[in-house]
Amino acid sequence: LGGNSEIALAIVDRLVASRCKKVVLGVRSPASATTTLNRLRSAGVDADTIVFDALDPASHTKVIDAAAERMGDIDMVILAFGILDGHAEIDTDPVFAAQVVQTNFGGAVSAGLASAVQLRKQGHGTILSITSVAGVRSRAENMIYASSKAGMDSFSQALGDALIGTGARCVVVRPGFVHTHMTEGMKPAPFATTPDKIADTVINGLQKNKEIIWAPSIMMPMFLTLRHLPRFLWRKISAT
Repeated sequence: LGGNSEIALAIVDRLVASRCKKVVLGVRSPASATTTLNRLRSAGVDADTIVFDALDPASHTKVIDAAAERMGDIDMVILAFGILDGHAEIDTDPVFAAQVVQTNFGGAVSAGLASAVQLRKQGHGTILSITSVAGVRSRAENMIYASSKAGMDSFSQALGDALIGTGARCVVVRPGFVHTHMTEGMKPAPFATTPDKIADTVINGLQKNKEIIWAPSIMMPMFLTLRHLPRFLWRKISAT
């Protein structure tokens, strides 16, 4: 879900190289995924698209049901959609701010719950929830995006707890700054990485049955420390 996400597609490529043979790309406009669809099909993958809109929660159960009907049991759902608050005036634009939160957090809740129903019914499967290290501790400069990802992260962890004993699971992925089309023109943060490197880290984490995957892994000790800094120190550090 978010089938044009460069991170998600890099993960899919690695799954396909292993044993994945069926892929459904959930996108707002199927035409936008034509190139990816053709590439997957040329690699022998049974690939298809389905219309998915994060801002239409009433449709999310139907989307998951349609994907299951098209492909059979679902082994993995990747929650990879989202909006980056890419302009400085967002704190004076409440309409856009609300759209970011409704997409990144609200959409993840409804899509995550719809996915969980299907995976519980199957008795197996993984929800891969791509959040962000930004959600570990919000900065004034990205407060809307970061808080929306914090909500998604917290929900995903709790969903994972709720799925224990069902055969299904929810794994949280916390990327740092990633060089993608979405971040073009932005100043890279320390330890900036690429979708391919993120995907390698994710696959490694899945193989080790991790519940939370930090990408790159150096982010874990760094942000677990930053999370507990006094607020006056955090303000100084985040302003630099």
